[in-house]
Amino acid sequence: MNTNYEEGTFATDREIISVRTFDAPIERVWKAWTDPEQLKLWWGPKGFTNTFHEFDLKPGGHWRFIMHGPDGTDYKNHSVFVEIVPQERIVFDHMAPRFRVTATFETVGERTRLIWTGVFPTATELDKVKGFAVEGNRQNLDRLEALLANSN
Repeated sequence: MNTNYEEGTFATDREIISVRTFDAPIERVWKAWTDPEQLKLWWGPKGFTNTFHEFDLKPGGHWRFIMHGPDGTDYKNHSVFVEIVPQERIVFDHMAPRFRVTATFETVGERTRLIWTGVFPTATELDKVKGFAVEGNRQNLDRLEALLANSN
């Protein structure tokens, strides 16, 4: 794992990478990612809400949910978990559009550094979503940061 990324959200030719250090212990950040009751409160860009239909956090388990946009548009999502290493890594495949997400959690003193990488099969596939996904990831982490701040 490359831990030399700068804080922030950016794109390479096939990846969207978000790096943020949170003022919360790793146990708390991990729980915000793995407890569906907390996850649905922050997942998605600003103004989005979620309805989870399935969240089976294990390799081969499915995560099915609908993101409700602030304009009333519903976005069906389906992902399949690939790897779960408690308080270290979550890997899942988003099914449409296809891309792999790896969320890596690192302890930095009493804080937690998250490296969230979405890898797309081709640069063309990333180009289709880059215009909104980079900012969407930034807003997503803003929402996670707010949840963590309110729960400490």
